This record gives sequence, structure tokens and C-alpha cells, in this order.
Amino acid sequence: MKRLKAFKWFFMKVLICSSLQFVQSQEVFVNDYNYNTTQLDDPAILRQFTKFVYQRLSIVTSNLIHSDIAKLATFCITNPEDDWNRSFNYSDNVDFLSKCIVKTKGDLPNRLCTAADLKFYFTNFIASKGTASTYLRPNRNCNISTWVSGCEPGWACSVGLNQRFDFTNSREMPARTLDCQPCCEGFFCPQGLTCMIPCPLGSYCPLATFNVTTGLCDPYLYQLPPGKQDHTCGGANIWADVSRGGSMFCSAGSYCPTNTEENSCSSGNYCRMGSTSQTRCYKLTSCDSNTTRQNITAYGLVLIASTSTLLFIFYNCSEQVIIIRERRYAKSREVAVRSVKDNVQAKARWIAAKEAVKKRAIGMQSQLSRTFSRRNIIMPNEQQFDAASEGRETEPCDLYEFEEFSDSFKDSNPDIKDTEIKKKSKEKHIRTDTQIFKFAYAQLEKEKAQQQPNKDLTFSGVISMAMRNETRRRPRIEIAFRDLTVTLKQKKKHLLRNVTGEIKPGRITALMGPSGAGKTTLLSALAGKTVGCTTTGLVLINGKVESIRSYKKIVGFVPQDDVVHGNLTVEENIWFSARCRLSADMSKVDKVLVVERVIESLGLQPVRNSLVGTVEKRGISGGQRKRVNVGLELVMEPSLLFLDEPTSGLDSSSSQLLLRALRREALEGVNIVAVIHQPSYTLFNMFDDLILLAKGGLTVYHGPVREVEEYFAHLDVNVPERVNPPDYFIDVLEGMIKPDPSSNVSYEELPLRWMLHKGYPLPPDIQKKFSGLMPEVVVSSTYQGNSASFGTEQLSFWGELWQNLKYKVEARCDVILNNFMRSKDLSQRRTPSIFQQYIYFLGRIAKQRLREARIQAIDYLILLLAGACLGSIAKASDESFGAPGYTYTIIATSLMCKIAALRTFSLDKLQYRRERASGISTLAHFVAKDTIDHFNTLIKPLVYLSMFFFFSNPRSSFLDNYIVLLCLIYCVTGIAYALAIFLEPGPSQLCSVLLPVVLTLLSTQPKDSKFMKIVTDLLYPSWALEAFIVSNAKSYYGVWLIQRCGALLRTGYDLHHWALRISLLMLAGVACRALAFFGMLTLEK
Repeated sequence: MKRLKAFKWFFMKVLICSSLQFVQSQEVFVNDYNYNTTQLDDPAILRQFTKFVYQRLSIVTSNLIHSDIAKLATFCITNPEDDWNRSFNYSDNVDFLSKCIVKTKGDLPNRLCTAADLKFYFTNFIASKGTASTYLRPNRNCNISTWVSGCEPGWACSVGLNQRFDFTNSREMPARTLDCQPCCEGFFCPQGLTCMIPCPLGSYCPLATFNVTTGLCDPYLYQLPPGKQDHTCGGANIWADVSRGGSMFCSAGSYCPTNTEENSCSSGNYCRMGSTSQTRCYKLTSCDSNTTRQNITAYGLVLIASTSTLLFIFYNCSEQVIIIRERRYAKSREVAVRSVKDNVQAKARWIAAKEAVKKRAIGMQSQLSRTFSRRNIIMPNEQQFDAASEGRETEPCDLYEFEEFSDSFKDSNPDIKDTEIKKKSKEKHIRTDTQIFKFAYAQLEKEKAQQQPNKDLTFSGVISMAMRNETRRRPRIEIAFRDLTVTLKQKKKHLLRNVTGEIKPGRITALMGPSGAGKTTLLSALAGKTVGCTTTGLVLINGKVESIRSYKKIVGFVPQDDVVHGNLTVEENIWFSARCRLSADMSKVDKVLVVERVIESLGLQPVRNSLVGTVEKRGISGGQRKRVNVGLELVMEPSLLFLDEPTSGLDSSSSQLLLRALRREALEGVNIVAVIHQPSYTLFNMFDDLILLAKGGLTVYHGPVREVEEYFAHLDVNVPERVNPPDYFIDVLEGMIKPDPSSNVSYEELPLRWMLHKGYPLPPDIQKKFSGLMPEVVVSSTYQGNSASFGTEQLSFWGELWQNLKYKVEARCDVILNNFMRSKDLSQRRTPSIFQQYIYFLGRIAKQRLREARIQAIDYLILLLAGACLGSIAKASDESFGAPGYTYTIIATSLMCKIAALRTFSLDKLQYRRERASGISTLAHFVAKDTIDHFNTLIKPLVYLSMFFFFSNPRSSFLDNYIVLLCLIYCVTGIAYALAIFLEPGPSQLCSVLLPVVLTLLSTQPKDSKFMKIVTDLLYPSWALEAFIVSNAKSYYGVWLIQRCGALLRTGYDLHHWALRISLLMLAGVACRALAFFGMLTLEK
């Protein structure tokens, strides 16, 4: 009865204590538990007392999480409530409290550490970096003058039952030196403190046992104080990082549901160090008993197999789709060609049969005419009728009609507008590829028939072709130049001098001269492509002072080198140029007709589906490649066409084929200028005009080709028999052949003779040079042009170095100025929009990547090997949260992905410059390449982690690692773009190798100084490494809390900065891409 009353009294007090504030309840708690310890034998009272102590313990530990210490540790605590639950939530099992209450005879609350004790202890590990020492600073209870048994490791003391103290007081430690005893199981008592702290979840804190052999208290490895015979081993002594307090951690291969119980991990499960429960192993993995981590290499192999299969299917299916599409496209074309040819052959047979019948009828008629005189009178009319009928039947327009387009080629001689209206009405019904090709090839056959009577390109034939109504005229561009002088800035040397003339639409002008005469310079000056030179004189476009850039959409420039894409077929190269540069208003039917006409006229039909080829991979022949180079410009239907040595490397037949194609362009009003070297006589006569330059950039002749021999004969420079005139003129200008001895003209006087012939003013140096020979020239001639003369001033070494540097800067400024110079668009052509060109670029680049699948496979294979090797070597260590492995990952992936990304822009710089100069969008080009590379950006992290993650097996999730590595690869890809554009291939590759290594090593250096911290915070490897470690550190909790905070404190990382570091990596990738795009705009690389 007395015990029941005591229990009721105790229960009422407990309820009252639960409802009061902590300070008040502490006073009640201290005053009201002076009772007989035999009451603790009652399970109900012990249970209520344990609950009461746990509530007090929860309040203290919760206050610890929310105290000033937690504010100092915000870098390592993301959610205080969650971290408290994972560290000090013992609600599932509080048996260790009950045992300690019984052991201390109810004195446990007086032995627990207060807020001041906890602050003193944890500040030693969290608030400062500290050292590896396990000793605490002297304090009120443990110092030089006072050192009780409770100050020893594993022991604690009591404040006394009658002493009052405040658990929440974080400023003053209570005096606690009474009744010193060994620390309870489940608690740890640090050396230098006389109170007990509960061991966090994930720890194992049994009582220590004395090891006679070593003289240490196992498993905590502390010594007993000397001279104290009654002092025994106590409980745990320290909670710190693994290096100092690893003995308190639940051992690897075991799990600890409470801090006083350790169980071996069963088969089929694995237990990491500091685990509170078993983790079930995945399927397909092998987990024996006491396994630390599951062997998930099988998942890596499955992921590799699945990724490889998907990539294989993707590449092969995509390639097969392209091949099938091309085959269907080619089949449609072959069907159309066969159909048109069958119609032509049938019509030819019908005409032949008609001719045979007609001849027989004429024969019979002649026989009858001898019998009947009436026939002799009618015969002329009949012959006239037959002739007229024959003329109608042999008209080309009527020979090649077929069922779908039966009335497209009738010889009705309509007006041009009516023809266009009919053509558009027919095109509305043309939908399939076969119909389009039939229409195109029918038109080509019609054009061939029209050109057949004039295949020798006689003057009358040209006139008749030009007078046809079907010949479509293009916008006219006529160029006139006066006193055009081009001077090299660096050496002050004239490349062209006082060149005057004009090039007219509808004519083909040959530009000839010996080496060093300035042929290409004149071509570049007229095309507006001179760099590093000073240009004076006047250039008129259609009689007005306009920039040639205003007409760049209808101006073609064929470079001397064959700048084409080697990993595309002939047809793909030509079609891309047609899609991006022809008018957006042009129908597909017309585009097909233009492309097929160019391929047919250049003789590229046999190789249209062949790859052009590269240095490593053989493709079409050099002559065919040259014709593809020309076809890229012909297919955009230019009004002005510049060609730099288009016949070099071609045989005579191929050259004539090319000239015939150019002749057809000229008939449509195209102004064509071509630099020619050593043409044959036949080829030479196919040109309309000739510009002949002498060394020094002076004009020797400018006029019609048919009059050049007459002009030189007037100067007594006669071409010997059986000698090619252009070769002879070049040899004379070279000084290799002297003119006729009877002539008083030397090759050096030929420019002077031309100026006198045309009445041009003479430069002062030419006047001075020939004043002795022709004094009347000096008197009668005046010169208003550029009279500057440049001497050869001898410069010192530093002066010459300065001049070279100045020249390079000026040349680069000229390039930048030319690229950003805006000109009014006068071309009257609306090309496809940037988005449409972006779509065209996507298709082209995708084909190129598919044809480079072997290179991509090698990149993936290297990543797989690197992931397997680094994952095996650098296991995810709990002490450093896998920092070494992540460091190697950053170096390896950065290096390999940068080198792979260099190929994106470093392999086709020449092609880009040509396309940029022709008006194709740089933005569409850049964004399309970056879009295609996003495929690798998404796949490469998956390929690497399929090995690294499943070999190293970190605690962070696969998704977290994938996101960080994805952002890292996106960043380094952007850096590689910038390196590829701003640097040459050699330096860019060297930087791609050195930058990841150097920057990553800098990122791992201690941040002792403010300068070092600022530097490392600006490096992308530091962002990636912090994101990797933070994502892994979040998976460590409970007993790992101090380890997590200590490691992050040493490295300067913050758990809250994960999203920030990911964002910085993405922003760096965007910034580098913007920089690379700016480089493409300014440097044309």
C-alpha cells in the first residue's frame, strides 16, 4: 500500500514535470528524487523514470543541435531535426538508459553533461580545426589543481543529489566531482570531463575490458592512470572522427540497432561502418555474411551491356535509316531517269520510223511525178508542208513530253509570264520524289536538246541560246575598278598597282599572269577578302560605290584549295549548299532541278553517292573533288562568281566540261571571273575576256580574248606557229622568252605600253624608269593616283619584331572589322531563316557523326576502361568521403572529354570560313554542333559511371553522381570549344591535357591563405569536387556527424553549396560557349 501511494505520488510529479518549462522541471527533478532506490526495482517506476530521463536527454541534445555550436556548424548540418533524429533519437530502444539508471541507483541525471559541458566538448572538434589530440582543455572540474577519477577516460562523476544546476546553462559548467564511477554502457566519458554523453546512433559503446598483454582498455585503447589500484576500465572515452574515435564506430560488416548492441551482418545483406541496420543486397549481387559492401559489379556489366546495345542499335539503325532513305531516294531518281530515257528513245524511234516512211513516200511521189505532171506542180507545197511538219516534230520542246507532264513542253512560244504561270500550276501536282525527278530530268533533257545544235559553242550558237525565252536571267552585277592598288602593310610592298578595268555580266573573264603578278590578290580585292593590306582606288558595283558584301548572298567564291566536307557524299555537299543559300521562296522542285543540273553539267553523276574523302580515307579523285568545289558555288545560282584556279589539277576534257558549265551560267547573266594557269588553246578561246597581269601587279592587257593576239602583234610580239598563245604570253612576261628581235619592246615595258594605249596616267616611278627611253611620256603624262614610294628602311631586331607584332595586330583587327561590318542587303534574295539553317546543320552533322561512329566507340571504350581502373584503385573511403576517387574522376573525364570535344570545331575550320563568307549563319552552325554534342554529354557520364560507381561503390546515389558528372562534362566541353577556336590544334591539345591536371591539383591544395581560397573558388575542378564530396557526405549521419563536420571544415566545403556548385559548372559551360561563339564571329575559326 505504501509503495502504491509512492508510485501515485511519483506519477503525479512526472505529469507536472512534463508540463512545465525545462528550468522549472529541473528544479523539481533535483528536489523530488531523494527516495529509496529500492523503488527502481519496480518495472513500472523504472519505465517512467527512464522516460523522464530520456525526455531530459532529448531536450539537451535537441538544444545542442539548435545551439550556437550548430550555428557554427551550418556548413555540415542541412536539417537539424533530421540530424538529431538520426543521431540521438533513442525512442525505439531506451534499455541502455534503464540499465544505467539501475547501475547509478537513480543518479543518472546528475551525471549527464549539461549544455555547457557539451558546448565545451564539441567546440573542440567543430568550432575550430584543432589538432589530432584527444585531450580537452583544462576546465572547472579537470585542471592541474583538481583531477578526480572522473577526469580519466571512461569515468564520470555526480554533482550530488542535493545540488541544483541548470541543464540548459551553456555558460557555466556545474561542479561535478562526487561519487566517480565507470561510465555506463551506451555512454562515453571524455578525458578531461566528468560527465557522461550518450553515444550516438551507429556507434557501439560497451564497457572496456583490460588487456593484460597490452595494458590497454580494449577496444578503446586508453591506459589506466598510474598509482590508482582501484581504478578500472570504464566505458567509451571519445566521439570524434574515425582517425581518433574509430573504436566507438559500429564495425564494418556489423550493424548496431542500439549503441550497446552489435550484430553480425547476415547473408544477403551488407553493413557499412556505422550502420544501424542491415541493408538488403540487390538482386544479381553476392553478399556473404559480415559483408561490408555489396558486389554490384554485375550491375555495372549489365549497364555496360545495355548501354552498348542501345548505342549499337542507335548508330546502326540511324545509319540504316539514312541508307534506306538514300536508296529510296536514288531508286526514285533511277526510275525517273529510266522513264525519261525510255520516252526519249521511244520518241527517237518514232521520229526515225517517220523519217523512213517519209523517205519512202518521197520516193513513191517522185515515181508518180513522172507519170502525173500534176504532182510536179503540187510538190513544192507538199515539201514545204513536210518541212514545216518536220520542223515542228523536231522541236526539242515537243520531243520529251510524258504522261504526267504532257503539255509542259509544247512549242507554243508563250510569253514568259504565261510560262511561269503554267509551270507553277504543274508543280502543284508534283509531290512524290519520282515525279520531282521526272520533271527535273525532263527539263535537263530539254536543255540538252536545245544545246545540241550549239554544242561547239559557236558565236551564233551562243546568240541563239541567249535569245531563248526559257533562259532565266539573274540579277546583274557589273564591277568596274579604277586605279586599284593593294599594298601589303607589313613590308610596304605593292601587290597590285593602278589596275583599271571592268568585268561585265554574261561574260567569262580569264585572269592570267606569271607567279607573283597579283592574280589572287585582284580576285580577293574585288571579292572584299583582302586582309592585312591597304586598298586604294575605286570599285563600283553597277555604277555605284557599294560594298560587295551587300551582295554576298548572290556572290560565289571558289577558293584555290578544295574546301569541301570529306565525310559527306558529293550529293550531300551540293545539297547542303543549295538548301542554305538558295532562295527560301524557291520550291523543292526547282531546287531539285538546280542540283541535278549542276551534278549533270559537272559530270559528277557517277560519283554522286561517293564520299568526297579525307586525308585518312580515300574518296573521289582530285579532279572530281575540284568540280565539287566549283559545284558548291554553282548550285546557289550566283550573279557574280569568282574562281581561283578552277582548272588546276583537271585534265583537258574535265576543264572543257567545267567551262561549258560556266558558259551556261554566263548565258543567264552571271558575271564570271576565273584565275587560270596554262590553259589549252581550246580552253583559252572559251573565255570572253582576258585580264593579263605582269609581275608587280601591273596590267598588260584587258579586253576580249579574240583581240589579244592582235594587240600584241601591234607591239611586234608575235606568237610563233604551233605555240599556245597564253603560254607564250606568260613566258614573255616571266622574261624567259624575248620578243621578236625586230621589236623595240621589252617585257618590262608591256605595262607601260598598255597604259599609253588606254591613256591611263602613269605612276611617278614608271615615268622615272622609262624617262630616258621615252622622254615625251614624262612631259605629256600626269598622274593623280597613289604616288607614294616605299623604301627599304633597315630596322633593328627589336624594330622588326615590333613591326611584325604591329602587322599581326592590324591584320587581326581587319578581320574583326570585316566580320562585324554591317552592309545593306542589296541581293534581293531571302535565304532560309536561322532556325531552318539550324535544322539543315543538324541533319548534316548527324550524318557526319554517324560516319564517325568508330571514333565515338573508341572514346566510350576509353571511358569504360578509365572508370574500371579508377573505381578499382580508388575505393570510396569513409574517412575522406571518396575524395581521392573523385579527384581522379575529374582529371580523367575532363582530359578525355576535352580532347574529344576539340574535334567538333578544329577539323572543319576552312569549311566554316567558306560557309561564313557566303552568308550562312554562324549561330546555326555553332548551336547545331553543340546540340549534337549534347548526345555525348548525356551518354559519357553514364558510360564512365557504369564502371566507376559500381567498382568504388560510394554511399551517394547514382543519380547524384550522374548529375555532377553531367555538369562537369558540359563545362569542360565548353572549355574545349574555346580552346579549339582560339588556338591551333597543337596548343589546344596540350592545354586540354595540362589544364585538368593543373587545375585539379590546385583545387585540392589546403586553403590556408585567403588568396589560395579565392583562387580555388574560381576553378571548375573545385566546384565539381565539392559537389561530388557533398553529395556523398550527405549520406553519412549519426555517429558520422563529427567526421562529416570535421572533413568539410578542413576542405572548406558546405553541404548547402551543392546546387550552387552545379549551377556554377553549368554557367561556366554556357560562358565558355559564348566565348567560343564570339571567337567564331571575330576570328573566323
